[in-house]
Amino acid sequence: MPDSLMYQEDHFVVLETNQPEQILTAEELTQKLRSLLAAQQDALPKDLQQFASVEQQVAYLINTTCEFDLAPGQYLQWYAVRLEK
Repeated sequence: MPDSLMYQEDHFVVLETNQPEQILTAEELTQKLRSLLAAQQDALPKDLQQFASVEQQVAYLINTTCEFDLAPGQYLQWYAVRLEK
């Protein structure tokens, strides 16, 4: 049986256009996505428009994908990482 530790998503490596790699906690990533989505509510992709709140949109992104296109040629990517062995 797999160890449940393998499925914890407490930290993420975050890659952003023209920025150094960052390691963020789940809460920090949530806040970053929340602010990005709040600023772009009028230009969201169709899959995010189905959700009524920014919180639902953030949860959808974190649970189903690992990338959000900010603008043409600009991106935000995140990957779950385990810091402890």
